[in-house]
Amino acid sequence: MLIRKAIAAAALLAASAAIPARADVSEISVAQQYGVSFLPLMVMERERLVEKNAEKAGLKDFKVNWAKVAGPSVMNDGLISGAIHFAAQGAPSLIILWDKTRNNAQIKGVAAMTTYPLYLISKNPDVKSIKDFGPGDKIAVPSIKISTQAIMLQMAASSVFGESEWGKLDPLTISLSHPDAVLAITNGTAGVNAHFTSSPFYEQEMKLPGMKLITTNYEVLGGPATAVVITASGKFRDANPIAYKAFYEGLSQAIEIINKDKRAAAALYLDVSKDGKNSVDDILAMIGDTDYAYTLKPQKVFKTAGFMAKVGTIKQAPKSVEDLFFPEVAGLGGD
Repeated sequence: MLIRKAIAAAALLAASAAIPARADVSEISVAQQYGVSFLPLMVMERERLVEKNAEKAGLKDFKVNWAKVAGPSVMNDGLISGAIHFAAQGAPSLIILWDKTRNNAQIKGVAAMTTYPLYLISKNPDVKSIKDFGPGDKIAVPSIKISTQAIMLQMAASSVFGESEWGKLDPLTISLSHPDAVLAITNGTAGVNAHFTSSPFYEQEMKLPGMKLITTNYEVLGGPATAVVITASGKFRDANPIAYKAFYEGLSQAIEIINKDKRAAAALYLDVSKDGKNSVDDILAMIGDTDYAYTLKPQKVFKTAGFMAKVGTIKQAPKSVEDLFFPEVAGLGGD
């Protein structure tokens, strides 16, 4: 009797050990905005890279929901609430979320994704530099005060008007998605006559009469800068290590696919985005430019965080760029 009980107890123990203490989610949601800068996510979606990695790791019937949103505000709320698991957004959004959630959700960067120029353009003939913007101008940005473009405007204003005047151009900004901003600046809707934009919208708008380039984020920051990062919560990463790894590996694979054959990637972008205004050669010229890079390595993120801490946008400055990202990118030598 004692032997049978011992055997039964051992079998029960073995069975319980075989059952995972927790199971990863079977479905994730990924939020992104519009434009060629989000091409790695389009490759991931088309090639089902995350699903394939998840299946190899033992997660069967894994599902990825790909959501398009207009700006970072919705992404930030979604990440904090847990409705969104990964978000592609600007470095300032990452920095704000890192500062805001250090003691709870612990949102950080999964990796950088796209380094590229952001272009401040205007069709006001009197505006030739940052210092010429005035009350009659309306500058479209994805989200006022918190988008990358909004922070770049603040940094530019600080440089031109003085450190205490960093918010001088904030009253001129208006929140619009890039496609809506193109329509607004083309039609003069709501007085919009300037746009802090990105490819391919920049190239489209520069064909409009009187349009000119005022500055770029590269000029503001003093060199190539990460424009898009992927963010996630530490809570999600800890609870779902297999799903998290499947996404990270999918991102790395997508970037490798793009960099290996940019013409094929340009064709994929046109197909997925339903972009009827550009050709494969147009998109190839954008993503093949020396100023444009798909890379996991963060650039100028720490400098941006330093400015945001200085002006009080965040309460605490990170000690290094590694503070802002999960350990996977620690060895890439970012800044």
